[in-house]
Amino acid sequence: MAKDSTPNDRIELPNNSVAWAPCKIGSGLTNGANCSIGALAHIGRDVSMGNSCRIQGGAYIADLCILGDRVFIGPNATLLNDRYPPSGNKELWQPITVKDGAVIGGGSTIVPGCDVGANAVLAAGAVLTKSLPDGEVWAGNPATYLMTREEYDNKR
Repeated sequence: MAKDSTPNDRIELPNNSVAWAPCKIGSGLTNGANCSIGALAHIGRDVSMGNSCRIQGGAYIADLCILGDRVFIGPNATLLNDRYPPSGNKELWQPITVKDGAVIGGGSTIVPGCDVGANAVLAAGAVLTKSLPDGEVWAGNPATYLMTREEYDNKR
């Protein structure tokens, strides 16, 4: 069942997870333990979230997307699934998979069928037009290689 909310409500989700109103959570959400979904987020139908995912306010996660464990999605990031909208045909959709430990920066966009590798980082405002490999940091429009995750972590 889809969940709509009113402002300032805490929405309890299974597995000690929470969402903050107002937000939209589509039917069929599967979430792991200790996840958080920010206000104004839109989570599509049949989305799967692993453990300890953090989705910031205003993020849009399209139907059927898959998020691994410890995925962070910044505010107003967009994960799409329909390369030729509005196709109206679920068989043509290309949902996105974001693997364990990945970071999606605020305001970034991932086009359908472009997966994000484990421990990869997509910079704020970037537009991902092809899959991002494990352990790499990409930025820009279109997003391109910037550095390794190890270099990124050392800068923090």
